[in-house]
Amino acid sequence: MSRISIKPQNLPESLVWYYIIGTYPIYLIGAQYVCATLLASFLTFYLLRKCWTQTEETLLTEKITISSSAWVWIIAMLIIEVALIVGHLNFDLGIGQIFKSSFMWYRNWGLLALFPLIGHLNIRSKIIYRAVCILCLQSLIIIIICSLAHFLKLPNFSYVSPLKVFGGVSDSYSIYLFYVLDEYQPRLQLFAPWAPALGLIGNIYFCLAQQELNKKWRYLGMVGAVAMIFGSVSRLAIVCLPLVLLLMWILMNIVRPWVHLLTGFVSTLMGIFSSTLISTLENFNDRFTKARSGSSEVRARLGRMARESWWNEAPIWGHGRMEAKGPAVVAYKPIGSHHAWFGILYSHGLVGCIALAVAFLWSFIDLLIKAQTNEQAKVGLNILLVMFFFTFAENIETLAYICWPGLLILGIAFRKEFVFKEDQETFIKHEPC
Repeated sequence: MSRISIKPQNLPESLVWYYIIGTYPIYLIGAQYVCATLLASFLTFYLLRKCWTQTEETLLTEKITISSSAWVWIIAMLIIEVALIVGHLNFDLGIGQIFKSSFMWYRNWGLLALFPLIGHLNIRSKIIYRAVCILCLQSLIIIIICSLAHFLKLPNFSYVSPLKVFGGVSDSYSIYLFYVLDEYQPRLQLFAPWAPALGLIGNIYFCLAQQELNKKWRYLGMVGAVAMIFGSVSRLAIVCLPLVLLLMWILMNIVRPWVHLLTGFVSTLMGIFSSTLISTLENFNDRFTKARSGSSEVRARLGRMARESWWNEAPIWGHGRMEAKGPAVVAYKPIGSHHAWFGILYSHGLVGCIALAVAFLWSFIDLLIKAQTNEQAKVGLNILLVMFFFTFAENIETLAYICWPGLLILGIAFRKEFVFKEDQETFIKHEPC
């Protein structure tokens, strides 16, 4: 099976396949932010059309049924849009600004709902796995070239795409060749808008590359993803990889009696050596913070300012949007940035925050149950955990346009049904790859 050539078999698969393997050409013209929105819009229209035209005679493999988890994300994103409108009205930002911000909501928050929805189309997950492995191999080659460029002290080269006129995340239109310097430290961002975002992509792609059936492509994909993680020099990305692997192992074995015994034993040891453990964790946190002290200080100030502004000025509906530029004390970073939860509290208040939290919690419970008997649900749970961890360092909605392959797999995982152990073997025989 691993020797079988993988080729797209329908229009959605073709668009997904050629977009992923053509990521670098799209990046070099600065079109990712625009193309991802167009891809989501077209495939959503394609899905709605198929839903409208399907009948009782439609083949079961072609019939579309939207999962409850996909509906939860759609409703959650719509609630955030309502909070956006109310926030704008509360601060008298005007009808024109409401339309502009709503368009940006569609290109950011909207994609978090649309791509999982698109995952309900007849798109085989193995198409995404192989395409991601090819992209990881491309990235591995480019990382080697970037390392040589840094070793030879070649000057970096960057430019801004003219597509910036379409607006949105301004950094998505900045193209950097070789590497960027952050606090005099070379960091890679490849096709991502900034280095930590590459760490997020690397973690998601590692989860996807693990599922590739061909050993050669699987190992190349995993090595490329790990190179992306370490090349980003993102502290969270480096910690996230082993943490998610460990957490997934625990979650997949949580019903086993010996795991309960082991957990009890470890808990007892933790209680006995609690003071040493606390001291070790404090030292780790101190080193983690000092690794890039300037960034940690700016993030701490941004978080504090976002919480204070949210609570004192707009606790229920938020401010409606983030300002384009923050004060000098936070290096002009927008208040509410670099942290999804503080960001949504600042922009969309408690209403938006609860909506996002419910979407994450519902998806976690849904995938955790299904993952006990379904491999694709397990991959989806893996991706959800990575995204959740990065909510504490990134505004994940602004990165949906580069994380969309993971969101597609999340949608494929949502549409899977829970299968009892005794029926699992029969189910696998009839389940499409």
